[in-house]
Amino acid sequence: MKRFLLVMVFGVMTIAALAQSNQESAIRQILAKQTEAWNKGDINAFMQTYWKSDSLVFVGKNGVTYGWQNTLDNYRKGYPDKTAMGQLKFTIIRIEPLSGQVYNVIGKWHLTRTIGDLQGHYTLIIRKINGKWLIVQDHSS
Repeated sequence: MKRFLLVMVFGVMTIAALAQSNQESAIRQILAKQTEAWNKGDINAFMQTYWKSDSLVFVGKNGVTYGWQNTLDNYRKGYPDKTAMGQLKFTIIRIEPLSGQVYNVIGKWHLTRTIGDLQGHYTLIIRKINGKWLIVQDHSS
């Protein structure tokens, strides 16, 4: 009986670890998609990883912005062309599950640009909505 319980516990732990690994892989893919889109100069594609909702929250150097469209507009204003956008690199520091449907991601961003590099850190809240992982909150500084 003890052996059976140990096998069951090990099996459940293995399944949970695999599920978390799959979720983390999906989240890493979101950041890879963002990097690819940004480096092509495609802010519209970059924004597809964000929750297209008025409830999206973005916190940056100018304070809090609410809504997907407002966030897109701010990106367009701050990065009007490929020169301003440069080449983006993300470094993930930590991916932490807050629940089975919500993850917290902490990392660094770096823009290599001919007009001067920029860099900072970010904290993302990524949530699974209708079967798709989306950024619902972004604090980048």
